[in-house]
Amino acid sequence: MTIASPDSLRPTARRRDPSSRFAIFRIVPRSWTAALAALALLSAGCGGGGQYVWYSSLPRSEWSQPIEYTIAVGDVVNIRVYDQENISTRTKLRRDGRVEIPFVGEIQVAGKKPFDVAREIEGRLKAFIVSPRVTVNVEEAQAVSVTMLGEVGTRGTVSLPPPAELAQALAAAGGLTEFASESKIFVLRRAPSFMRIRFTYDAVLENKGGAAMFPLRPGDVVVVE
Repeated sequence: MTIASPDSLRPTARRRDPSSRFAIFRIVPRSWTAALAALALLSAGCGGGGQYVWYSSLPRSEWSQPIEYTIAVGDVVNIRVYDQENISTRTKLRRDGRVEIPFVGEIQVAGKKPFDVAREIEGRLKAFIVSPRVTVNVEEAQAVSVTMLGEVGTRGTVSLPPPAELAQALAAAGGLTEFASESKIFVLRRAPSFMRIRFTYDAVLENKGGAAMFPLRPGDVVVVE
């Protein structure tokens, strides 16, 4: 007679077959219970916990990238005044979003487009220079911060160079874990109104409908269930 060992009687967690598209069982560590509960409350308070919209059904406004970049605090800008090297400068925006330029003084730059800043500087320089020509280029853009939660390799905040995309965020977080449901990848977006946007891993991997290149915005939360 064969006697079963004590270890063989203990319940074991069934591991998910990577080739399967269906999650079988999942064990949630106690340390994550509070975090998951908070996330559920966030979703429930913003339009219903189970509601979502497929990425392919989104209006094009959610996909569009700005035609021209808007300068942000922390960016490094190169301001060139034609034939006036003593006025030209390369500087990083201060926390108040301003920079200082010779003859011009301090100027608010954050929240404006490079073309508009160049025209404003030209207007101020006309008192000192005949027909000034100015170009403004962003040499180093501030990173886009996105929060990664759920079944990813590394949870937390990741910083991505703009334009930040969904595939970049997943890669930066170490990809999906073996327990991840490949059909339940969500982007939680708060503004202008709360949305829970659903993707599948295959769609991101194969860039179906541009899923891999879906543009993320500062403050977005990516959740892999």
